Amino acid sequence: MSTVLTNFDTWKHFLADRVSQAKKMGLTEDTIANLAFEIGSFLDEKVDPKNDEERVLKELWDLGDETERKTIARLMVRFVEKS
Repeated sequence: MSTVLTNFDTWKHFLADRVSQAKKMGLTEDTIANLAFEIGSFLDEKVDPKNDEERVLKELWDLGDETERKTIARLMVRFVEKS
């Protein structure tokens, strides 16, 4: 996964592929957003930002409460779907 995280565009494509796979498996938007929140929580705790975009996301994540973090996760899912 470390290669995926070094370039933000690579990360977006990776996440978009996973969202697409989840939809094909029949997961709901809410389930996908919850998984994105869990991934975001994991990355926040375990992975140092590798680029400027990740640093901005981490700073926003750290500023937010749980509800705001869930919103960030949901927006990230929509962001990669539109990219």
